[in-house]
Amino acid sequence: MKKAGREPLYKFWAPQYWPIWLGLFLLRLICLLPHHVRLGVGAALGRFIYRIAGGRRAITRRNIALAFSELDDAAISDLARRHFEALGMSLIELGLGRWASDDELNSLTDIHGTEHLAGAVANGSGVILLSAHFTTLEISGRVLSLNSPPFDAVYRRHRNALLTELLRTGRERSASATIEKNDIKSMVRSLREGRPVWYAPDQSYNLKQSAVLPFFGVPAMTNTATSSLARLGRAHVLPYFPRRLASGRYELTIMPPLSDFPSGDAEADTRRIVEILEERVRLNPEQYYWIHRKYKNLPDGMPDYYADLDAWK
Repeated sequence: MKKAGREPLYKFWAPQYWPIWLGLFLLRLICLLPHHVRLGVGAALGRFIYRIAGGRRAITRRNIALAFSELDDAAISDLARRHFEALGMSLIELGLGRWASDDELNSLTDIHGTEHLAGAVANGSGVILLSAHFTTLEISGRVLSLNSPPFDAVYRRHRNALLTELLRTGRERSASATIEKNDIKSMVRSLREGRPVWYAPDQSYNLKQSAVLPFFGVPAMTNTATSSLARLGRAHVLPYFPRRLASGRYELTIMPPLSDFPSGDAEADTRRIVEILEERVRLNPEQYYWIHRKYKNLPDGMPDYYADLDAWK
């Protein structure tokens, strides 16, 4: 049965979608290679994109310079290049999340803290699996689904309808259901029914539930909705973070529930979340999504950190 608001993938055969289908075919072939080889292909693809995508390279270098003010220009460029390599590998991992076998993914991953999730679910509480936009996000969700109770996942619509459906159906290989990021009612319903919700609010916000808070010491418009979601859903909040190790293996960490959360002070709660996120970013800084404009849309009178991106190309 077709789900409401959905289009089956076979509907997307217009010529405008052919490049995406070709890319998907090539991705399927790459996923058949040994793991270290396919990650190497992804890293090489990332280095190529780094050279040709001047605008995104500039955003990435600017974000890194803001967050890591101690780095000189050479170190900024090196971290930016490694970020693009991580992005290239994430494209390969997107395919693995869709097509790899359960046994292969489990064999590549070490997962810690599943007892925290199991304990929270066992007592009937809602659970927010609070994550963030790391390049290993998609493949980690698939592994999580093999080692946890069923959960729902939040997703964002893209301008390209085929990309939206590909990413959404790929995420549904992990999640019981997907919930559009602005559909708070569905998130609350899932939480109250005792289903965990996988939620990564670090790259999105709205004016009603946001505040200017420091991220690596620099003012950033920050989503403060996690507190409200936890309160309305009567949910525990468990930080959950994936990362890719130098060996090519993966590590997933589910942390214990945040104590006294929500506290009644949404900004204070969000500062706690941001501090935890910063600690995790520092472990593998190249794997956080620096390619997005993290420090955009600040109120009038505050700096426009992206006003002169040409200088950062």
